[in-house]
Amino acid sequence: MAGARATLTRAGLLGTALALVLLTGCGTTELTPVPDGIPPGAGAPLPPIDLDSPGRSAAQLDAWAEENDKLGIPKTSLEAYGYAAAVMARSRPDCGIAWTTLAGIASIESRHGTHKGASVAADGKVSPPIRGIALDGSPGVMLIKDTDGGALDGDTVYDRAMGPFQFIPETWKRYGVDANGDGVADPDNIDDAALTAARYLCASGGDLTGAPGWEKALLTYNQSSVYMDTVRYRASAYSVGRRV
Repeated sequence: MAGARATLTRAGLLGTALALVLLTGCGTTELTPVPDGIPPGAGAPLPPIDLDSPGRSAAQLDAWAEENDKLGIPKTSLEAYGYAAAVMARSRPDCGIAWTTLAGIASIESRHGTHKGASVAADGKVSPPIRGIALDGSPGVMLIKDTDGGALDGDTVYDRAMGPFQFIPETWKRYGVDANGDGVADPDNIDDAALTAARYLCASGGDLTGAPGWEKALLTYNQSSVYMDTVRYRASAYSVGRRV
């Protein structure tokens, strides 16, 4: 785990060892090479959708997500990443965040909302809730004493990272947004978490279409070059249709 008190952070759910593993796909002997370079490619283009439609607007990406099922990402999760990128393309066109970057992050943080048997419902809700370790200052762990009275993370002594994108409560309270139209900004909803992560990354890095901004955003999210390199690899793999 890395990062500062007021930043997004992961709580080591999948561990440093997992961050070092770069899976190379399966099911074929001739795989499309994973591109080098930063930022990762934008991946399969998103179809036009009504970003302001009532209810869960991300559901309009159902057919697009089905077409990209070879990536091994749960359909609802992939819809959430695509919708978040589409929203940011309108609200922050200067940022240029792609759904592939969000997918790369979520693959590490929570296996797209499926960590330890969790599942993603059709409305984006991830259950059971995914919680990181207590941020109690033990060796290798940041010390963050409780900031939310346990209301968000269930811990009244220390903070814990929450949900499929592993926000700490303090950051969620600042950046959390409702993306599925239910009127609640919920860190355990993958629609809300994906759009919040996109907003945070754009705020942190500015222009993510170039290496400097993308790297700054990822290192703010998690202050680890290994983590950043793993996100880049996985996002780049998704950009060319490879499962990781």
